[in-house]
Amino acid sequence: MTVTLADVAARARVSPATVSRVLNGNYPVAASTRERVLRAVDELDYVLNGPASSLAAATSDLVGILVNDIADPFFAIMAGAAQGEIGGQEGTGRAGGEKLAVVCNTGGSPDRELTYLTLLQRQRAAAVVLTGGALEDPAHIAAMSAKLTKMADAGTRIVLCGRPPMPDNDALLVALAFDNRGGGRKLTEHLLALGHRRIGYVAGPAERTTTRHRLEGHRAALRAAGIDEDQDRMTLHGPYARRSGYDSTLELLRRAPGLTAVVAANDTVALGACAALRDQGLRIPQDVSVAGFDDLPFSVDVVPALTTVRLPLAEAGARAGRLAMGREEAPPGGIATVEAELLVRASTAPPRG
Repeated sequence: MTVTLADVAARARVSPATVSRVLNGNYPVAASTRERVLRAVDELDYVLNGPASSLAAATSDLVGILVNDIADPFFAIMAGAAQGEIGGQEGTGRAGGEKLAVVCNTGGSPDRELTYLTLLQRQRAAAVVLTGGALEDPAHIAAMSAKLTKMADAGTRIVLCGRPPMPDNDALLVALAFDNRGGGRKLTEHLLALGHRRIGYVAGPAERTTTRHRLEGHRAALRAAGIDEDQDRMTLHGPYARRSGYDSTLELLRRAPGLTAVVAANDTVALGACAALRDQGLRIPQDVSVAGFDDLPFSVDVVPALTTVRLPLAEAGARAGRLAMGREEAPPGGIATVEAELLVRASTAPPRG
């Protein structure tokens, strides 16, 4: 049953005109009244027709691209590639089949993620591309699933890029899931093959799917090699940031003075790990090997060049853009695994005998 403006007004105990003023933002309204109206809108999941009011079932020319941090190359590369496909890189100055791609920076906040989806829902967005790992919180997962289902039912294409499909949700168009487990395993198997046995791990935020999957791959390789040392003691969690790599590596050196290798959650974290090792007078890779993940653009130019796992971020982002535009057929079952490639460079070497 369609929720009307009158329904929102009744729930908020105000007139329909007041609801309209709050939603349009064109008239001053008391803060308490505004909060009451917005709460009613959220509770009833009211969708403002906006530009498509004359065609209630139609979608607009808007496509939303949600990222955790636009300043992070991981997200910027995917978003840029997706936007190129959505907006058209070789434009003629005339609007043809292109859409208006809007990048929404959530800052990693689950509330902001849902807020942006609600705003895109009200604008009847033609498609939404969600990038990066998902938050592993049952309440947030349930809220996301309900929101995306409603959007999909209304005609919005939903594309997940770099995150796994949502459990028990068949409404999603497609999920392009990175093989983070496989990449994590390949990286640690490489270090094990070199002879490393004392390997520290600087992980990302514990509540993110990307973090868990990469760590699972790492530990699977250790188990297969018969290494049963307390891995919780050799693992530290933190943001996907240089500072986390720096501080966590210092702590790993304190916990395990015989450390011979550090695996970082991503290449940015790996830079922090390298800086910490150098500040302790240790050489890379002669004293301690360092490996990252993602193959961000700078990883080949640092000294020594960083051993890492390459994820085809630009290719995945472009594919997500084509799927959002309906210019590429969805894979069988709606899920495609994006393979991870091990790139061996100068930052890893056998441990000193």
